[in-house]
Amino acid sequence: MKNTTKIIILTILLFSSVLTVGFAVQKERQSNPVAVLKTSMGTIEVELFQHAAPQTVANFIGLAEGTKAFTDPKSGSQVKRKYFDGLIFHRVIKDFMIQGGCPLGTGTGNPGYTFKDEMNADSLGLNEMKALTPQGEPNQLLGIRSQEQFNSYILAPLFEEMGISTQEELDKRIEEFQALLSKLSVKDVFEGMGYEYQTGIQSYEPLKGYLAMANSGPNTNGSQFFINLIDTPWLIGKHTVFGKVIKGMDVVEAIGIVATNSGNKPDKDIKIISVTIQR
Repeated sequence: MKNTTKIIILTILLFSSVLTVGFAVQKERQSNPVAVLKTSMGTIEVELFQHAAPQTVANFIGLAEGTKAFTDPKSGSQVKRKYFDGLIFHRVIKDFMIQGGCPLGTGTGNPGYTFKDEMNADSLGLNEMKALTPQGEPNQLLGIRSQEQFNSYILAPLFEEMGISTQEELDKRIEEFQALLSKLSVKDVFEGMGYEYQTGIQSYEPLKGYLAMANSGPNTNGSQFFINLIDTPWLIGKHTVFGKVIKGMDVVEAIGIVATNSGNKPDKDIKIISVTIQR
């Protein structure tokens, strides 16, 4: 009877601790700000993941509210104004995503600075995903499409780590090499590509309706962002996800099917009239 009582007490304590953690996370999420994007096709509301990507969210809010200085692409001067107001969604790809935040409306503009990615590879499970399949093929998440890329991103870093520079040295240590190759994770390869990851934050996969930073490679974030029209698992670990559409997904989807030219730019400008932040 005493043992039964102890088990019940332990179960209650464990359940209580789980609830406490759950409530703490819920409270943290409830404190997240919401970005209201008023566009020429309707309004989109996005919860900003301040708890998961605080620096990225701070950058977005600073630009949206005009409190963060940026370089005006026309004058070259440092200015402070509501950055996103009046810009367009310059890139729309059906069944993929819609992209905005370029001051030039071409996809080549930026605020005159870049900042680091804000992602936790372990939170995304990249540390546990094998770089190679059992058949020896590169994991699809790596985006490796050629033998040259395979050599550059997978083989060369291992050769360097082991101090191997000749075929003779490789032949002598082939078992050691194969052991390291079998342990290689997706995270390891991404880090070799230049991606840097953090700990202590929760990261999200780029799913349908999620907001992420557009970039041209590791640590090249600025002002451009995209909202997914579908889940995009091939972008996991490559783009900071910092928000989710909580209202107006129908507007996002309507933008996602507009007519575009060969460069994926809408034939008729879809304007971001204003971006306001609700706290």
